[in-house]
Amino acid sequence: MSNAEKLFILAKQNRENAYAPYSNFKVGAAILTTNGKFFGGCNVENSSYPCGTCAEAGAIAAMIASGETKIAEILVIADTECITPCGNCLQKIAEFADASTVIYCANLNKIVKSLTLNDLFQPFSLR
Repeated sequence: MSNAEKLFILAKQNRENAYAPYSNFKVGAAILTTNGKFFGGCNVENSSYPCGTCAEAGAIAAMIASGETKIAEILVIADTECITPCGNCLQKIAEFADASTVIYCANLNKIVKSLTLNDLFQPFSLR
């Protein structure tokens, strides 16, 4: 099984645990670190909407809590045609990644797009 397939499965499983009673929009994320470890996260809403936590932020927090600091690949999944990280999450990802870090955008059936962090930051090139 490829790393992308493992990320897809982990993100989809984490999405099921999302707490989204206000938007009903569940999101999952999974990270592969440069050391080969996997971490997952899901979005968590609260009544002070939109002060919840995105799935990517949850996965990053789990990664950091375990002592890892470098993202090699990340996958985001939702019940839409295709989802990409929001601007806030892109900034969080950039803190622990580099321009060539792969970001997979998925729906519940498959990975729809594979982009680099630099692709998503266009027209602002990362150095």
